[in-house]
Amino acid sequence: MQNRLLASLPADDFAHLSPYLTTVELERGRLLYDPGDRIDMAYFPHDGVISLMTLMESGAAIESATIGREGALGLHAAVTPRQSLSRAIVQTPVRASRVSTSHLHEAWQKSARLRELVERHGEALFGHALQSVGCNALHSVEARFCRWLLTCHDRISSDTIALTQEFLADMLGVQRTTVTAVARSLQEKGAIRYRRGVVDIIDRHGLEQIACECYAAIHRNYARLLPAGG
Repeated sequence: MQNRLLASLPADDFAHLSPYLTTVELERGRLLYDPGDRIDMAYFPHDGVISLMTLMESGAAIESATIGREGALGLHAAVTPRQSLSRAIVQTPVRASRVSTSHLHEAWQKSARLRELVERHGEALFGHALQSVGCNALHSVEARFCRWLLTCHDRISSDTIALTQEFLADMLGVQRTTVTAVARSLQEKGAIRYRRGVVDIIDRHGLEQIACECYAAIHRNYARLLPAGG
């Protein structure tokens, strides 16, 4: 069990949830929710990344947070029926455990540990989104790109990240030409190898040196609030 929330549940608490969990493989680019959609399923990723995107009326979008094996998508719907506030889209291929929010709510009612995890996860995700607001406004595209690569690298079991220029541009809120220029700059510095639609992490330490303070801040916040794990 690679999802840290599920892995941290004591056996008695996990038993309230386990009969209703199904394993799903989610392809890159799959849309899970749009703003206003009723959240009827929750996803606990074991590997891969889900992006939460803030949408504008013009159609422009920017990433506000990511969810991987440390957390879950739709977890706040365990408390009461919810509508999505953002677009949730599969950023890299995801293997996850999925459960209906009605069964999640039943487990939440029975498990004090699950209620605690829901509360802590909400606080961690809110902190992630707040840090992203400042990061997107104040830090360079190169620093934000490095932060994003590190965050993604933490949540997958590979040094290779398959992404399109368009997807990267949306996540960073910039033009595709800017993504290309930044990726080439990082490649020249030996931090990554960039091919069309693929980024290979070559020097993680180098990325950490270029990334802004937000990567470490978000990482500390998750470590403080949520179960640790590999």
